[in-house]
Amino acid sequence: MVSPIATDAAPASQSAGDRARLSENYDSFLVLLTAQLQNQDPLAPMDSTQFTQQLVQFSQVEQQIRTNQQLEGLAGQYQAASAGAALSYLGRNALIESDTTTLANGRANWNYSFAQQAEDATLTVTDARGRKIFETAGQTAQGNHSFAWDGRDANGNLAPEGIYRLVVTAKNSTGDKVNATMSVREPIRGVDFSGTTPLVITPSGSRELGLVRAVLDD
Repeated sequence: MVSPIATDAAPASQSAGDRARLSENYDSFLVLLTAQLQNQDPLAPMDSTQFTQQLVQFSQVEQQIRTNQQLEGLAGQYQAASAGAALSYLGRNALIESDTTTLANGRANWNYSFAQQAEDATLTVTDARGRKIFETAGQTAQGNHSFAWDGRDANGNLAPEGIYRLVVTAKNSTGDKVNATMSVREPIRGVDFSGTTPLVITPSGSRELGLVRAVLDD
Protein backbone atom coordinates (compact mmCIF):
# COMPACT_ATOMS: atom_id res chain seq x y z
CA MET A 1 0.00 0.00 0.00
CA VAL A 2 1.36 3.39 -0.96
CA SER A 3 1.21 6.03 1.73
CA PRO A 4 0.51 9.67 0.82
CA ILE A 5 3.49 11.93 0.44
CA ALA A 6 4.20 13.72 3.68
CA THR A 7 5.75 17.16 3.51
CA ASP A 8 8.20 18.26 6.18
CA ALA A 9 7.44 21.87 7.05
CA ALA A 10 9.63 22.02 10.15
CA PRO A 11 12.85 23.28 8.48
CA ALA A 12 10.99 25.99 6.55
CA SER A 13 9.16 27.20 9.64
CA GLN A 14 12.42 27.18 11.57
CA SER A 15 14.07 29.44 8.98
CA ALA A 16 11.07 31.74 9.01
CA GLY A 17 11.27 31.93 12.80
CA ASP A 18 14.99 32.63 12.69
CA ARG A 19 14.48 35.46 10.22
CA ALA A 20 11.65 36.92 12.31
CA ARG A 21 13.80 36.90 15.46
CA LEU A 22 16.72 38.39 13.55
CA SER A 23 14.48 41.16 12.20
CA GLU A 24 13.16 41.93 15.68
CA ASN A 25 16.67 41.96 17.16
CA TYR A 26 17.95 44.13 14.32
CA ASP A 27 15.11 46.65 14.78
CA SER A 28 15.81 46.76 18.51
CA PHE A 29 19.49 47.22 17.79
CA LEU A 30 18.80 50.17 15.49
CA VAL A 31 16.49 51.80 18.05
CA LEU A 32 19.08 51.48 20.79
CA LEU A 33 21.88 52.59 18.47
CA THR A 34 19.90 55.69 17.40
CA ALA A 35 19.18 56.57 21.01
CA GLN A 36 22.82 56.06 21.91
CA LEU A 37 23.98 58.31 19.06
CA GLN A 38 21.50 61.03 20.01
CA ASN A 39 22.49 60.98 23.67
CA GLN A 40 26.19 60.22 23.47
CA ASP A 41 28.73 62.39 25.22
CA PRO A 42 30.25 64.77 22.63
CA LEU A 43 33.55 64.49 24.51
CA ALA A 44 33.48 60.66 24.33
CA PRO A 45 31.75 59.67 21.07
CA MET A 46 30.91 56.05 20.23
CA ASP A 47 33.78 53.98 18.89
CA SER A 48 33.17 53.70 15.14
CA THR A 49 35.08 50.40 14.99
CA GLN A 50 32.77 48.75 17.51
CA PHE A 51 29.75 50.12 15.65
CA THR A 52 31.02 48.66 12.37
CA GLN A 53 31.73 45.27 13.96
CA GLN A 54 28.17 45.04 15.29
CA LEU A 55 26.71 45.76 11.86
CA VAL A 56 29.00 43.15 10.29
CA GLN A 57 27.89 40.53 12.83
CA PHE A 58 24.24 41.14 12.04
CA SER A 59 24.99 40.91 8.32
CA GLN A 60 26.81 37.58 8.78
CA VAL A 61 23.90 36.08 10.73
CA GLU A 62 21.43 37.16 8.04
CA GLN A 63 23.64 35.65 5.34
CA GLN A 64 23.84 32.36 7.24
CA ILE A 65 20.05 32.18 7.51
CA ARG A 66 19.73 32.75 3.77
CA THR A 67 22.26 29.98 3.14
CA ASN A 68 20.25 27.64 5.36
CA GLN A 69 17.10 28.47 3.39
CA GLN A 70 18.83 27.57 0.13
CA LEU A 71 20.09 24.28 1.59
CA GLU A 72 16.58 23.45 2.80
CA GLY A 73 15.29 24.08 -0.71
CA LEU A 74 17.86 21.67 -2.15
CA ALA A 75 16.94 19.09 0.50
CA GLY A 76 13.29 19.40 -0.46
CA GLN A 77 14.12 18.86 -4.13
CA TYR A 78 16.17 15.77 -3.21
CA GLN A 79 13.29 14.34 -1.17
CA ALA A 80 10.90 14.89 -4.06
CA ALA A 81 13.31 13.17 -6.47
CA SER A 82 13.72 10.26 -4.06
CA ALA A 83 9.96 9.91 -3.76
CA GLY A 84 9.59 9.82 -7.53
CA ALA A 85 12.30 7.19 -7.85
CA ALA A 86 10.73 5.03 -5.15
CA LEU A 87 7.31 5.17 -6.79
CA SER A 88 8.80 4.07 -10.11
CA TYR A 89 10.04 0.85 -8.43
CA LEU A 90 6.55 -0.32 -7.43
CA GLY A 91 5.72 -3.84 -8.60
CA ARG A 92 9.26 -4.56 -9.79
CA ASN A 93 11.92 -6.88 -8.45
CA ALA A 94 14.93 -5.23 -6.88
CA LEU A 95 18.39 -6.25 -5.77
CA ILE A 96 18.72 -4.93 -2.22
CA GLU A 97 21.83 -4.86 -0.05
CA SER A 98 20.74 -6.91 2.97
CA ASP A 99 21.41 -10.14 4.83
CA THR A 100 17.72 -10.86 5.55
CA THR A 101 15.01 -12.22 3.29
CA THR A 102 11.78 -14.18 3.46
CA LEU A 103 11.42 -17.94 3.32
CA ALA A 104 8.36 -18.58 1.15
CA ASN A 105 7.22 -21.74 -0.60
CA GLY A 106 10.21 -23.60 0.80
CA ARG A 107 12.83 -21.29 -0.71
CA ALA A 108 15.02 -18.37 0.33
CA ASN A 109 17.82 -16.87 -1.78
CA TRP A 110 20.84 -14.73 -1.01
CA ASN A 111 23.81 -13.39 -2.95
CA TYR A 112 27.17 -12.79 -1.30
CA SER A 113 30.50 -11.58 -2.62
CA PHE A 114 34.11 -11.41 -1.47
CA ALA A 115 36.55 -8.68 -2.43
CA GLN A 116 39.39 -11.18 -2.00
CA GLN A 117 39.97 -14.92 -2.01
CA ALA A 118 38.89 -16.73 1.17
CA GLU A 119 40.43 -19.91 2.52
CA ASP A 120 37.18 -21.13 4.05
CA ALA A 121 33.63 -19.85 4.36
CA THR A 122 30.65 -20.89 6.47
CA LEU A 123 27.05 -19.96 5.72
CA THR A 124 24.71 -19.88 8.72
CA VAL A 125 20.97 -19.29 8.49
CA THR A 126 19.38 -17.84 11.63
CA ASP A 127 15.76 -17.04 12.44
CA ALA A 128 14.31 -13.73 13.62
CA ARG A 129 15.40 -14.52 17.19
CA GLY A 130 19.02 -15.20 16.16
CA ARG A 131 18.82 -18.99 16.60
CA LYS A 132 20.90 -21.10 14.21
CA ILE A 133 18.66 -23.06 11.87
CA PHE A 134 21.01 -24.37 9.20
CA GLU A 135 24.72 -24.26 8.42
CA THR A 136 26.82 -25.27 5.44
CA ALA A 137 30.12 -24.55 3.71
CA GLY A 138 30.17 -21.66 1.26
CA GLN A 139 32.09 -20.70 -1.85
CA THR A 140 35.50 -19.12 -1.23
CA ALA A 141 36.51 -17.58 -4.55
CA GLN A 142 36.75 -13.84 -5.00
CA GLY A 143 33.60 -12.41 -6.59
CA ASN A 144 29.88 -13.06 -6.48
CA HIS A 145 28.12 -16.20 -5.26
CA SER A 146 24.52 -17.26 -4.73
CA PHE A 147 23.01 -19.41 -2.00
CA ALA A 148 19.58 -21.01 -2.18
CA TRP A 149 18.14 -22.49 1.00
CA ASP A 150 15.35 -25.03 0.79
CA GLY A 151 14.02 -24.10 4.22
CA ARG A 152 15.11 -27.26 6.02
CA ASP A 153 17.05 -27.24 9.28
CA ALA A 154 19.99 -29.44 10.29
CA ASN A 155 17.61 -32.34 11.01
CA GLY A 156 15.83 -32.06 7.68
CA ASN A 157 12.70 -30.51 9.13
CA LEU A 158 11.00 -27.75 7.17
CA ALA A 159 11.28 -24.41 8.95
CA PRO A 160 8.20 -22.16 9.13
CA GLU A 161 7.87 -19.36 6.61
CA GLY A 162 9.16 -16.00 7.79
CA ILE A 163 12.20 -13.75 7.79
CA TYR A 164 15.65 -15.33 8.03
CA ARG A 165 19.18 -13.98 8.11
CA LEU A 166 22.29 -15.29 6.40
CA VAL A 167 25.57 -14.94 8.30
CA VAL A 168 28.73 -15.41 6.22
CA THR A 169 31.88 -16.20 8.20
CA ALA A 170 35.07 -16.33 6.15
CA LYS A 171 38.84 -16.17 6.67
CA ASN A 172 41.81 -15.94 4.34
CA SER A 173 44.96 -18.07 4.34
CA THR A 174 46.52 -16.02 7.17
CA GLY A 175 43.45 -16.35 9.39
CA ASP A 176 42.23 -12.79 8.89
CA LYS A 177 38.51 -12.15 8.52
CA VAL A 178 37.18 -11.70 5.00
CA ASN A 179 34.10 -9.49 4.86
CA ALA A 180 31.20 -10.42 2.63
CA THR A 181 28.75 -8.09 0.94
CA MET A 182 25.26 -9.58 0.80
CA SER A 183 22.16 -8.82 -1.19
CA VAL A 184 18.70 -10.27 -1.75
CA ARG A 185 16.23 -10.13 -4.59
CA GLU A 186 12.74 -9.11 -3.54
CA PRO A 187 9.67 -7.49 -5.10
CA ILE A 188 8.82 -3.93 -4.09
CA ARG A 189 5.21 -3.90 -2.94
CA GLY A 190 4.86 -0.40 -1.58
CA VAL A 191 6.51 2.87 -0.59
CA ASP A 192 6.46 4.44 2.88
CA PHE A 193 6.57 8.26 3.00
CA SER A 194 5.97 8.66 6.72
CA GLY A 195 9.62 9.47 7.50
CA THR A 196 12.04 12.11 6.25
CA THR A 197 13.18 9.79 3.44
CA PRO A 198 11.05 7.25 1.55
CA LEU A 199 11.29 3.53 2.33
CA VAL A 200 10.48 0.71 -0.05
CA ILE A 201 8.32 -2.10 1.33
CA THR A 202 9.25 -5.69 0.47
CA PRO A 203 8.04 -9.04 1.84
CA SER A 204 10.80 -8.78 4.47
CA GLY A 205 9.73 -5.32 5.66
CA SER A 206 10.71 -1.72 5.02
CA ARG A 207 14.07 -1.00 3.38
CA GLU A 208 15.97 2.24 2.97
CA LEU A 209 15.90 3.51 -0.58
CA GLY A 210 19.70 3.81 -0.54
CA LEU A 211 20.03 0.02 -0.12
CA VAL A 212 18.46 -0.64 -3.53
CA ARG A 213 21.35 -1.68 -5.77
CA ALA A 214 19.42 -2.51 -8.93
CA VAL A 215 15.86 -2.64 -10.24
CA LEU A 216 15.12 -5.59 -12.51
CA ASP A 217 12.70 -5.87 -15.41
CA ASP A 218 11.78 -9.52 -14.83
